[in-house]
Amino acid sequence: MFYRNARIFGSDFRFHLGAFEVKDGRFGRILPETVPADAIDLGGATVIPGLIDVHSHGNSGADFSDGDYEGLKAMARYYAQCGVTSFAPSSMTLPYDVLEKAFATAVQLTQERPQGAAVLRGIQMEGPYFSYKKRGAQNPDYLKEPDFEGFQKLYDGCNGLISIVDVAPELPGAAAFAEKASKLCTVSVAHTDSDYDHAKAVFDAGATHLTHLYNAMPPINHRNPGVIPAAVENPQVRAEIICDGYHIHPAAVRLAFSMFGGERMILVSDSGRCAGLPEGSQFTLGGQDAWLKDGVGRLADGTIACSAANLWGCLVNVLSWGIREEDAVRAATWNPACAIGAQKEVGSIEEGKVADFILCNSDYTQKRVFLAGKELS
Repeated sequence: MFYRNARIFGSDFRFHLGAFEVKDGRFGRILPETVPADAIDLGGATVIPGLIDVHSHGNSGADFSDGDYEGLKAMARYYAQCGVTSFAPSSMTLPYDVLEKAFATAVQLTQERPQGAAVLRGIQMEGPYFSYKKRGAQNPDYLKEPDFEGFQKLYDGCNGLISIVDVAPELPGAAAFAEKASKLCTVSVAHTDSDYDHAKAVFDAGATHLTHLYNAMPPINHRNPGVIPAAVENPQVRAEIICDGYHIHPAAVRLAFSMFGGERMILVSDSGRCAGLPEGSQFTLGGQDAWLKDGVGRLADGTIACSAANLWGCLVNVLSWGIREEDAVRAATWNPACAIGAQKEVGSIEEGKVADFILCNSDYTQKRVFLAGKELS
């Protein structure tokens, strides 16, 4: 099937007016010179790859860490309806046996691939190797020092599905952990009170990711620069950013894109089970009670626990905040695909890749979602 008269976000991270082909669930020719007469006219609609959320804990009343397969399926269907066609759910700081159970549901979802659902392409293991001081909504009872042997067991137990593992650089053995773990997956710096030197050491050792930039880490200080400048200086490091409109001020989002550039930014929702639930809902996050209050998930003491957003809403937000369209789309598609090692299958509109894409109007307020070439109803 051919589609013509489309504004296509190309693999060069620019928009081009032209046509594209979908065949057997994958993209065929892109911007072909000749197009069949019966090609579907899209009327100049914008076409972008399906979005990829690499940091989301849950939605629709379900949380990945529950270890409930039906809940994970419900999450995947919600993501798809929101334009998120691939995802890597995030776990919380919990005992290893609880994580094993959750990771087993992820393996099951990759094996069964239910219809009408986003495809699970990895896991972000957010915790337990975190700082107590910057634990945020992570349960302090289960914090641990970096433990490669324990991580390796979890990694092997889920058939290598862990695509991102988080660590605080100031913890004993963090650099050695990063060096070993980076040979298996992406290593990210997170929930940390680290100074510049410890952070730089972990990045030099192989960490290439920064989890939810600004949140749960020291602010930039000109005499004690900390984690953020260490990440900016290393060209291999990409940075996630939560753009729900609550976690970070739009000016700080613009600053992040200026510091890292569009090629190194990743939009994430960091949503909890409250996403898709009504205002005022009570829920749990990592074994702690939380509430959806004024549009964001909070613990009893008012600490922001998670967002109630989805990645499509985050994309629309950053566009309204003045981020260049090409940079915003790249940060929600190609960059996250690279972070979880899925860029050979998804993340861009290229011949041979899975035909996950979104048709939308110029202001991104309306969309049609396609999974493997088939439109979601």
